[in-house]
Amino acid sequence: MSEYRFPVRVYIEDTDAGGIVYYVNYLKYMERARSEWLRHHGITQRELFEAGIQLVVHNLECRYAKPARLDDALEVSAVIQSRGHCRLSFAQAVTRSGEPLCEARVDIACLDAVRLKPTPWPPALAAVLNG
Repeated sequence: MSEYRFPVRVYIEDTDAGGIVYYVNYLKYMERARSEWLRHHGITQRELFEAGIQLVVHNLECRYAKPARLDDALEVSAVIQSRGHCRLSFAQAVTRSGEPLCEARVDIACLDAVRLKPTPWPPALAAVLNG
């Protein structure tokens, strides 16, 4: 699958007292990019939830290289590295003018929202993953 890119602007609420993006907000940017990746493919988190499906972070490895600052224009990328019966592994990066600021591998699990147990991809998402 091709890389998906999502623009993000750094607002005051994203920063600490020094105007630097607080580390956990990079993870929020990555979550938004994955949600927008789904939307780009015609699937919303709400539709999945209403169908009894939850996509949850199963594992995360993150490396911070340089800080982002107030008013920076960032780009968050997401590309699928591998997939299984009910698991996806995304490679994600937050960049500023092409310069990597934060890189992560995010493993996502597909769960039955009631039982909170792994379940196969719903048909619409399986079609995207197979496409």
